[in-house]
Amino acid sequence: MKIAILDMYDNHANEGMRCIQQIIRMVEGQVRVPLHFDVFNVRAGKTPDQVHLPGLHYDAYISTGGPGSPLPLNEAWEEPYFDLIDELFTWNRTQEPKKPLFLICHSFQLVARHLGLGTISKRRSTSFGIFPMHRTDDGYAEPFFGGLPDPFYAVDSRDYQLTEPNLERFDEIGAQILCLEKIRPHVDLPRAVMAVRFGPEIFGTQFHPEADGEGMLRYFMTDEKRDQIVSVHGQAKYDEMVAYLQDPNKIELTESVVLPGFLRHAIQTQRQSTFEY
Repeated sequence: MKIAILDMYDNHANEGMRCIQQIIRMVEGQVRVPLHFDVFNVRAGKTPDQVHLPGLHYDAYISTGGPGSPLPLNEAWEEPYFDLIDELFTWNRTQEPKKPLFLICHSFQLVARHLGLGTISKRRSTSFGIFPMHRTDDGYAEPFFGGLPDPFYAVDSRDYQLTEPNLERFDEIGAQILCLEKIRPHVDLPRAVMAVRFGPEIFGTQFHPEADGEGMLRYFMTDEKRDQIVSVHGQAKYDEMVAYLQDPNKIELTESVVLPGFLRHAIQTQRQSTFEY
């Protein structure tokens, strides 16, 4: 199976790419199916002819998180990127075999804005930490959340958010809201939408399901990263994150369920199409 990873990090240092590739290798070993992936540095192209994007000959697509604003920037990659997203939606409505797509954080926000699913806005302050994700009724029936408790925990790191969902638009395209951010009864602000099934083959999370507890713990315990987190978010937040990263029922569990579930679904989709044809 061939997977296209759409790198939305804009050449910024990140842990996400390592985590995504690690999960692909883990699933490959578990199911004993070769999983080949290519990485496309989408936002690096400064002119339309330099934008690096895959065609429709891949079996599955993963579009990563990334820094910066998901609001229109008039950069060279934007129109080709959304053209590819539209092509995948059209393909999955009209063609076989289906081509699953997973959208993470920044990509989730971009596509939610592109589809008019709600308000994409800058938060009053950065959301950074390991937080509970609360499922909706549709979220309880979501296969990619199977085996997770309610709430389940995930890494949340973002300056923007999807709020005030346009429910008519959700119904129009057949999308479902799957979970919301932590309950904050003392804060008079709308809760962000944290996961959406955009369609039968297209799924996205505003949190980071790829984050691995062990790797992030090593990263956070370096002097540089510890000092950075403490200076911005305080010692209590740092201590809480370190404790959560060592809890097998939090980040480690989410990492083992959500993105691996997507990959297994993609493998099954390919197997079914191979059998049918």
